Amino acid sequence: MTDRLTPEQRHLVMSHIHGKGTKPELKVRQWLWHHGYHYRLNVKSVPGKPDIVMRKYHTAIFVNGCFWHGHQLEWNPEGLTDRMGGKTENGEREAANSACCKIPQTNRAFWVNKIQKNQQRDQRNYQILKDNGWQVIVIWECQLTSKRIEHTMNEVELLLNNKLLSLYCKHTPFSYPSEEEGPLPMAAETL
Repeated sequence: MTDRLTPEQRHLVMSHIHGKGTKPELKVRQWLWHHGYHYRLNVKSVPGKPDIVMRKYHTAIFVNGCFWHGHQLEWNPEGLTDRMGGKTENGEREAANSACCKIPQTNRAFWVNKIQKNQQRDQRNYQILKDNGWQVIVIWECQLTSKRIEHTMNEVELLLNNKLLSLYCKHTPFSYPSEEEGPLPMAAETL
């Protein structure tokens, strides 16, 4: 199927897509807020500039669009194939479409390259955050459908609570003296 828009029109359409305040991000933010979680948005000082930063939980949440970040794409290392099944001249990698990510046929090599670079950048940022002790949660656009959002956000809540527990349980718990060591301290005054 050929593109109905001219290259200039397509460029204009694509340039108006923004990375902040997307519908999936708003769904996640609304759910978190209604469940009592506080967060910051797009904090530049945190590597990767996560969509949602929860410092109390030492957690960075990325709400990724399935197309822009290549959700569940299977990469073919043998090279790009043209529509007839033959390899292209440049031998770049190709990706098979997934259920939620369909790469356009028009200018396909450009999109494959762009998505691949986005994935590499994402992995670098996730690793930097993990190396610094941050928990990284990636929520995909397809996980926020009306049927799946409650399950997805319950899993996020579980991850947040586990992280909070791990942060506060790092210290060795206070050990109470035993009776063998002598009389136990009194908690209240004697009468």
